[in-house]
Amino acid sequence: MSSTEIHVAFEHPMQLGECPLWSAGESALYWIDIPGKAIHRLQVASSMHRSWPMPEEPGCIAMHAEGGLVVALRNGLFRLNTESGEMTLLHDAPYDESKLRFNDGRCDALGRLWTGTIYEPRDQQLGSLFCFERGQLRDAAHPVTTSNGVAFSTDKRTMFHSNTPAHRIDAYDFDLAGGQTSNKRLFKQFDTDKSAPDYGGRPDGAAVDSENAYWCAMFEGGRVLRLSANGDILQEIKLPARCPTMVAFGGEDLRTLYITTGRNGRSEAELAQYPLSGCVLSIRVDVPGLPEFAYQA
Repeated sequence: MSSTEIHVAFEHPMQLGECPLWSAGESALYWIDIPGKAIHRLQVASSMHRSWPMPEEPGCIAMHAEGGLVVALRNGLFRLNTESGEMTLLHDAPYDESKLRFNDGRCDALGRLWTGTIYEPRDQQLGSLFCFERGQLRDAAHPVTTSNGVAFSTDKRTMFHSNTPAHRIDAYDFDLAGGQTSNKRLFKQFDTDKSAPDYGGRPDGAAVDSENAYWCAMFEGGRVLRLSANGDILQEIKLPARCPTMVAFGGEDLRTLYITTGRNGRSEAELAQYPLSGCVLSIRVDVPGLPEFAYQA
């Protein structure tokens, strides 16, 4: 059975931890610190930690099938050799870097990397979702202000994608063979009134478990939600951090839920109330997650 006990998987706080990624081959958790411009790895059994400084803000990471990581930086997509630290450019950024950067992303079952963008002025839906497939980058035309929550259903026929400022998660029909999305529809709409006493946050990063439930970090809501295929709330986990950013399943049985959090820009009062803000948290859950796919060059 799952436990209600929240553990601190890595106690040194990030400015804005994001994109936790479990490497089964290394029995290690990777994640990023966006404004801290770094990638981190924790080998869980030994508690051995390593980090790689980045020249620009990382938005997401994915395993590379030939070793190392694919890293989406503000100025492009790179391959990181995690042994040497060498960075190799795979593709330039397709946007105005003064206003946009890459954000949340995930690989599909055929090894395409889907990574979205954030429009930093946050006053228009000028971000989108991009598909990086065998060295080619194309715009999937999902207009958003802040792209988050990319995940795929267990049958690989549905893609989930959220627009965080709109407090909205959409679902698309997904053609795995062709790498195309269609039939956009609302999956879940959350209350947008931030002044409400019961405000529950807005949807950030996510992952799907082996029972096809969608786990979503609710930024500024201090909670993680497990949603059914119909968007109904199945489970709520309240956290000792107000700004969870993304979740990932890890451990040998994929029943450890890792949760990255942020502290950047938060008030002193909030940080006093939530001293674990910025730490990587974990909790044991009943239903295992799914293995992450690697980018196929």
